[in-house]
Amino acid sequence: MAPTLATAFSRRWWMAVTAVIENLLFSAVLLGWGSLLIMLKSEGFYSYLCKGPDNSSSLNISNTSTSEEPAEEYLEQNGWPICNDQDEMLNLAFTVGSFLLSAITLPLGIVMDKYGPRKLRLLGSACFAFSCLLIAYGASDPNNLSMLIFFALAMNGFGGMCMTFTSLTLPNMFGDLRSTFIALMIGSYASSAVTFPGIKVIYDLGATFIIILLVWAACACLVFFNCFVNWPLEPFPGPEDMDFTVKIKFSWLGFDHKITGKQFYRQVTTVGRRLSVGNSIKREHQPHKDLATQEANKLCLSTVDLEVKSKDKEETQSFMKSVLSPIFLLSLITMCVTQLRLIFYMGAMNTILESLTEGNLGTVSVYTSIFGVLQLLCLVTSPVIGYVMDWKLKDCEDENDKITKREPGEPRRPDKLIQKIINATRAFIFTNLLLVGFGVVCLIPNLPLQILSFILHTIVRGFIHSAVGGLYAAVYPSSQFGSLTGMQSLISALFALLQQPLFMAMVGPLEKDPLWVNVGLLALSMLGFCLPFYLLCHSRYLQRLRDERDEDPKIYVKMNNESKPEAFV
Repeated sequence: MAPTLATAFSRRWWMAVTAVIENLLFSAVLLGWGSLLIMLKSEGFYSYLCKGPDNSSSLNISNTSTSEEPAEEYLEQNGWPICNDQDEMLNLAFTVGSFLLSAITLPLGIVMDKYGPRKLRLLGSACFAFSCLLIAYGASDPNNLSMLIFFALAMNGFGGMCMTFTSLTLPNMFGDLRSTFIALMIGSYASSAVTFPGIKVIYDLGATFIIILLVWAACACLVFFNCFVNWPLEPFPGPEDMDFTVKIKFSWLGFDHKITGKQFYRQVTTVGRRLSVGNSIKREHQPHKDLATQEANKLCLSTVDLEVKSKDKEETQSFMKSVLSPIFLLSLITMCVTQLRLIFYMGAMNTILESLTEGNLGTVSVYTSIFGVLQLLCLVTSPVIGYVMDWKLKDCEDENDKITKREPGEPRRPDKLIQKIINATRAFIFTNLLLVGFGVVCLIPNLPLQILSFILHTIVRGFIHSAVGGLYAAVYPSSQFGSLTGMQSLISALFALLQQPLFMAMVGPLEKDPLWVNVGLLALSMLGFCLPFYLLCHSRYLQRLRDERDEDPKIYVKMNNESKPEAFV
């Protein structure tokens, strides 16, 4: 039996803490690809593509061209041969998995906005456990079952994104701290890249790869059980609409759904007023009926009777209007560029390190482990952007304060929407500066300097997702958050597929030299400044409109319980 929203609200801290831990261990673990790649090579995945010491391969039909091409150096890892063909095939599997990690968010967002996060989280944990079993089965006979890695990584990406995406709805239960908690969830998602490096440490200590995966699958079953016990069926409404401390269902008043907080207060107040006056405006031309015999649903709130001020954002802004808004379109450009930059570096990192170390696999393994450990920085850095997004929001004027009479000479408090946009502007400027700095560091072929690129890569990855999530939560209706985030992730994932041809160009014509690829990506990164520039102009435009309204106040008419209207300035 699924818990109610009120029960879930009472357990919100437990759910938040476990969601962070579950994101760390089960969400975007595929981002720790460098360590997984080493383990897959050590287990012999696609090793049959490599040539043996006698420069022959089971896939070679003719040796007529081998004398004209430089022979590739024969290398082994854990007794299995390794080569460029193997790297390209495994990188293709990573591309498929990382694509699903982002692309699947659009249908997930649509489903979650309508049906809530519970079912998706249950499905995601089951898919993740199944992906672990597939990898373990493939490792039992890599010469014949290497192809399973494609299906396993696809399931891993899908299950991980279900875990991540559903956890982004939890911050709705934390009011004005929503952006901070969104950043914390995204930080744990980004830090999940540390999981495979951690598993690699256990693997290096002598644990069997198959046993590790079986234990991991069993742990994913615990996530399934936790979700089954604690997560409600209903979606989590936004904090601007709901107060989870009040929850009731009045079927005799015609409410066909469960309501809470402010919606409860507004609807019940309207019903009470109608009961007190006897007849509503909509029924004034109908024959008189006794109140006791009237249909209950006709006593309930109607959009005709709502004041303009009380309309929710969900009722006044369509989904297509949100999609076609400049803020969303510019955020797409920013995310596409940033995703391509980050995904290419993760996919090509081992190859770049091999070229810098002249094929020293031991050094490559050490640096890969360092990269994995640094992913924990996301847990620390991502909430920083969340704090920036929530900066001074408690001191701002909300909807209720706009109709409150101010004392003469009292300064007006800042508008909350304008403050949110200003905060987002600062967050995106800072994030894009770090992205450009990361691109500059990548241009320098120095091995110790790669640690700085690891740090910048980790910070940017946590910042950009937190900033975009906070921006969508601040600007768009909460009922559209999942769909908008999903569409953004799908489009940026499609754009990030360019990393595969870029990788093949680097290992092929460019002979493992990433210089010109990095130069092109650095130039492309400059497009990320379009969004904060627009946000800056938009916030000034909104502030100018607000100042004009203050200088030229208008008369508003408000209907009270009395028969005559009340005019106020």
